[in-house]
Amino acid sequence: MALNKVLRRALTCAMVMATAALASFAAHAEDVHVLNWKGYGTDEPWALKEFEAKTGYHVVNDFFNSEQEMLTKLRTNPGAYDVVMVNSAFNQQAREQNLLQPIDVTGMSNVADLNPKMRHSHLLEIGGQSYGIPWAWGVTSFAVNDSKVHPVPDTIQALWDPAYKGHVGMRDDAIEAVQFAALATGQSINDIKNLDAVKEKLKALTGQLKTFWGSENDWNQYVASGVFYISTYWSGSAARARNKFNLPVTFVIPKEGAIGWLDSLSIPKGAHNVAGAKAFINYMIDPGFYTQWDSRVGAPVSANVKAVAALPANAFNRAVLANPAVQSRIQFQEPITDDKRKAYLQLWQEIKAQAD
Repeated sequence: MALNKVLRRALTCAMVMATAALASFAAHAEDVHVLNWKGYGTDEPWALKEFEAKTGYHVVNDFFNSEQEMLTKLRTNPGAYDVVMVNSAFNQQAREQNLLQPIDVTGMSNVADLNPKMRHSHLLEIGGQSYGIPWAWGVTSFAVNDSKVHPVPDTIQALWDPAYKGHVGMRDDAIEAVQFAALATGQSINDIKNLDAVKEKLKALTGQLKTFWGSENDWNQYVASGVFYISTYWSGSAARARNKFNLPVTFVIPKEGAIGWLDSLSIPKGAHNVAGAKAFINYMIDPGFYTQWDSRVGAPVSANVKAVAALPANAFNRAVLANPAVQSRIQFQEPITDDKRKAYLQLWQEIKAQAD
């Protein structure tokens, strides 16, 4: 009799533990784990609240500080993420490392409204399969502190203007720096013929620099304190600086052109919640989310043509970046080889050593 009581108690405990485990698993199954830059759309509190209310999925964000860190996190944590933001120029590298899976867009209603060229970009669509859903695109160029720079320049050569010596900023990123200097020397960012000219141009810039920056927060603080008069920057970040932080910033797309980038949302290999990932990606490309993101915070340009059309007529992302004449000056990044990446990194390290 006593033995039966013991067995019943043990069985009851086991059932309670199993039920708790199942509940825990169910709660985990409803989570959508997202990997992205911090402060870049997917972690907006109001958006996550709205998404959870609509779908029941709870979003858990993790962050990276560079594309290489993003790749490392995917590689060393298989199955940890359901959605990852991948710059389209790095999609090939992620695929080759077997880090992404194709996305079945069935049920993703907003995909039909994506810009067709972006939707079927050779960087994201391979053999008819999508390895990334185009989310947002923008420009790397430069921005000026309106309280310090008059008039606003229309040339990339302004960063080399002696008038701004000691008040110029540049992001600490080898590829971006080399491509920026390629524009300044009249070259294609994707087919640099004269790397020596790029090196000399960057050397000449070191005497102008106040410091390198690494994050939006760094950049905003340097502008707010009057340290930066002019600096390389991203279009969407400049919009956030102006809209969210009330900084006197004007973003410039110079006559020489600018670096274009296309960010996509992908599903990593081994993702545990593919259904939740698809729902979240569909929400992220929805006009309802985008118009709020742009007006509340400041955003790059949506890849959804209906979302861009829903912006006010005078909005920068509609009036300027959607202008065909402006778009014709933008050179979109293509993947680069490992050899080129190493060469750019070595060049950049030499430049930074000179600047110290």
